[in-house]
Amino acid sequence: MHDVVIVGAGPVGLFLACELGLAGCSVLVLEREPEARSPWRAHPLGMRGLSAASVEAFYRRGMLAPLLAASGVHGDPGAGADADEPPRPRSVGHFAGMMLDPAKVEVAALPFRLPSPAQEGVMTSLETVEAVLSERAATLGVEVRRGVTVSALTQDDERVVLRAGAHEYAARWAVGCDGGRSAVRGLAGFDFVGTEPQFTGYTALVTIDDPGKLSTGFNLTPTGMYIRMPAEGHIGMMEFDGGAYDRSRQPTRDHLQTVLRRVSGTDVTLSEVHLASSFTDRAKQTTTYRKGRVLLAGDAAHIHSPLGGQGLNTGIGDAMNLGWKLAATSHGHAPEGLLDTYTRERHPIGAWVLDWTRAQAAVMRPDPHAQAVQGLIRDLFATRDGTTYAFGRISGSSIRYDLGDERPLVGRNAPDLRLEDGTRLGDLMRDGRGVALDLSAGRRLRGSALGWGSRVRYAAGQARNDLGLGAVLVRPDGVVAWAGDREPDRDAFERAAGRWFGSPAS
Repeated sequence: MHDVVIVGAGPVGLFLACELGLAGCSVLVLEREPEARSPWRAHPLGMRGLSAASVEAFYRRGMLAPLLAASGVHGDPGAGADADEPPRPRSVGHFAGMMLDPAKVEVAALPFRLPSPAQEGVMTSLETVEAVLSERAATLGVEVRRGVTVSALTQDDERVVLRAGAHEYAARWAVGCDGGRSAVRGLAGFDFVGTEPQFTGYTALVTIDDPGKLSTGFNLTPTGMYIRMPAEGHIGMMEFDGGAYDRSRQPTRDHLQTVLRRVSGTDVTLSEVHLASSFTDRAKQTTTYRKGRVLLAGDAAHIHSPLGGQGLNTGIGDAMNLGWKLAATSHGHAPEGLLDTYTRERHPIGAWVLDWTRAQAAVMRPDPHAQAVQGLIRDLFATRDGTTYAFGRISGSSIRYDLGDERPLVGRNAPDLRLEDGTRLGDLMRDGRGVALDLSAGRRLRGSALGWGSRVRYAAGQARNDLGLGAVLVRPDGVVAWAGDREPDRDAFERAAGRWFGSPAS
């Protein structure tokens, strides 16, 4: 019997599998698709933007260099990481098709930002992300079985059993990472609630007879929105029809051409459709991410429109948050209630993402009221404060979990503190343990931290920029669990370590 069975071998399932494998769990991944290769996952249709927070997750596990190389990003990922101040972001993204100007981001207003090899988001493909994660998973002993469709699920106090055809797969825990139409979610009986769609969206690879009639990039129009991507013939459209298009039907050339003409206001002609699919802005979320021994992550737990590109990044955040907690629980050294903090911390993030996409859909509506709001939003994004706010949301840098501590750093993503010998916090996190970084002159935490040595790496030294800290305890997911001043309180450190890592080793 495996420790964990994961259903779904997409980026979220594979990232979670790597986290569990790194922690020494036995992991089996079941995937219904028989082959990993698909035109929907490769360039150009499979292109996605990884946020800075997602890129940092790869960095902290030593996978940034292979990710960048496989994504065609050349140069030193650490270039600029030795600067005294973090650089201004090179790109921000968009809100409802309204592009944001990176020059307007107020870097000094971003919380606890330090130079790092993982400062920027990365454009890549699902195929590339999955290839990098699959290679790492294989080195960690994770088994992936393809062509397996889960059709039944039962659980008791000791295990979960998944049935696929004539086969049964037993594990102590099961995690559904099987997308928006999750079988695990339905079979385990999760409540799935939210809002119905306002629009039908289409993404397609086509041959356009007269591409000059379409403007490049995002184009908000009085009748919807269309997107002409950089790759030739790659288009997207959104029509506010209440999600009326039947998604079980394959979009035809005539239908796509009619919609494109309507939303673009042109008489553009499509001569051929190579690939096409539809989607909506239906936004739903499970009321909890755990039922007994079954958990959900990624689109299995929350669905929404692709506006703003938050889906993949939210899923990777789920996997990073869940992995170490489920591993500790499986190994039997988790403090009481640790696994329940997964829902408590990640459910509000998922709810915010749903609202972020709902707000964009509301602003895009082809009516005078929405267009009036568009004007207000454009004015806000013309300011430094407005753009900085949006960047903090889109990049993930503004995320803060409520850990019950008023100190502003606690609950946030840890800044990439750098010791005098050049070691960075990100370097110390590659083995998946927590980190106790002792910056105090007297190395005050050494004796206390060693008690958690199998679960927490202790490192000490002076930092190039210590942000006024004397010590910091960082969870395996990169979240600051505790922060101490110049003379850190050992008792406070031990309470925080016990809360997140259980009792010290005897």
